[in-house]
Amino acid sequence: MSRIANLAAALCIAGYAAGAYAASPAPQVHEALTIVPQAPYNETADAHADLALALSRAAATHKYVLLDFGGNWCPDCRITAGVLEMKEVQPWVERNFIVVPVDVGRMKKNLDIAQTYGLDIHAVPTIVILDGAGKMINGGNPTALKDARGMTPQAIVDTLNGWIQNPG
Repeated sequence: MSRIANLAAALCIAGYAAGAYAASPAPQVHEALTIVPQAPYNETADAHADLALALSRAAATHKYVLLDFGGNWCPDCRITAGVLEMKEVQPWVERNFIVVPVDVGRMKKNLDIAQTYGLDIHAVPTIVILDGAGKMINGGNPTALKDARGMTPQAIVDTLNGWIQNPG
């Protein structure tokens, strides 16, 4: 069993179950995205350690973990990261999520993390939302933001909000 699976199992045994989360309503985004980060993914980060820490923090704070699989070469990934950092969106993100950007390189790195949740990554960004016990709650369409360039900031926020308001 992987380190991530072991931690998720331990958190579940410790009594952290889904349902203890009360997501705040999504913000209304009135501005256009004006700043797109050039390198939102740390190419030297230890994504496994970052995820383990995020799961621990999420369980303690009753937040969701937002795994953002992508690469700095991907414009849709950079747009998604930029929306999460917008002044109208960032406080909502802080209240609801612990964000873990996971660099996939050129689709050859950290893919084992996605496979832990039954996913093979073929498009980025791929977003996985986990509860504090490590259970994926947005299994239906984790690549919904793969065309973020064609979405408004509000549509991106609404997609994320839909996943946490209706986990399943």
